[in-house]
Amino acid sequence: MNTDTIAPVLESKVSARAWLVVALLCVVGCLNYLDRMMITTMRSSIMDAMPMTDAQFGLLTSVFLWVYGLLSPFAGFLADRFNRSRVIIGSLFVWSAVTWLTAYATTFEQLLATRALMGISEACYIPAALALIVDYHRGSTRSLATGIHIAGVMVGQSLGFIGGLLAEEHDWSYAFSILGIIGVVYSGVLLFTLKDAPQVPRPEAEPAPLQKVRFIDGLRNLFSRGSFVLALVCWGLLGVVSWMIVGWLPTYYKEHFNLSQTLAGVYATGYFHTAALIGVLVGGALADYWSRTNPRARILLPALGLCVATPAIFLASSTAVLYLAVAGFMVYALTRTFTDANMMPILCMVADPRYRATGYGVLNLFSCIIGGLGLYAGGVLRDAQVDLSRMFQVAAVLMLVCAVILFRIKPKIEDF
Repeated sequence: MNTDTIAPVLESKVSARAWLVVALLCVVGCLNYLDRMMITTMRSSIMDAMPMTDAQFGLLTSVFLWVYGLLSPFAGFLADRFNRSRVIIGSLFVWSAVTWLTAYATTFEQLLATRALMGISEACYIPAALALIVDYHRGSTRSLATGIHIAGVMVGQSLGFIGGLLAEEHDWSYAFSILGIIGVVYSGVLLFTLKDAPQVPRPEAEPAPLQKVRFIDGLRNLFSRGSFVLALVCWGLLGVVSWMIVGWLPTYYKEHFNLSQTLAGVYATGYFHTAALIGVLVGGALADYWSRTNPRARILLPALGLCVATPAIFLASSTAVLYLAVAGFMVYALTRTFTDANMMPILCMVADPRYRATGYGVLNLFSCIIGGLGLYAGGVLRDAQVDLSRMFQVAAVLMLVCAVILFRIKPKIEDF
């Protein structure tokens, strides 16, 4: 059987199911980020009900990020070793139950414990979900399908304000109760609708190897591939860039253009995240279209996007005109997210198919740790009176380095 005909034949058989999976997971991705982010929007309500210091409140998010990042590689391995759809459903059920349980916390220690538990359960989702999507989308829809799912995640991130709204109208626990119940119910829906992708037929001359999937073997396999290491370095550096810009952009608008806190927040989130949402969809569609004529399109398009984002950040961080700065950061948000739509498809080209979810878990780990360090480094530089413009320009240089790294990645895996 000719391998060139396998993907189109399979794609035609599972097309409707493949897009249904993306739609189902968009809702899960939205809940994933909404449940984790809404606590940051109800600070006053929580601190009024449960006295704690600002450092302790910050720790609620930090402990989630640390647990989430550290467990991501092993969580990804679970999706490679077992049924991907069941890992996703189990993850959704557990973190939704923990979200509901959070509403009953009465002390800081109890709240901290629920955040750690949420980090454990949510770590299992993203690697499994992206791996399941690329299992279904093996042809010219892979990047767009991934981009649509990331867009769902971004919607959940942008809806974090719901937590603060419900906390003001009711109390801080109300949003956790409601969204926890919604997640538990939806996990029951997925039991009947979400299934793993069918196995891909292999050429008769190439029988499937009977090799067991093991965690340590998977890590050795991944790190033995130079292109995977390059992708890992790129993703880690982009974590620094993303956290630095997103974390400090409201402050930049407020200080450099003398805006109110509210208006600075609107420019830093409303315009920015709208452009990012468009970017993951455009980046996915363009990469899929280009991949029909160039097998490296899903690598080259993100690299070119970063090349466009670099001068945009330099312009935005050096201009005295507010609307030029807003436009520059919007261009960055639009083209930087080309990488988000294509990172899992890139991983499919450089990693052993048996360890895709494990590989994305490793990427998540490095992004969380290095990105968090970048955000902290930004604070240190601020204390040293380093201007935010200079910090953003350093971020722009890092993006150029990432573009060079992407250009050097050579796909080696036949994805069938």
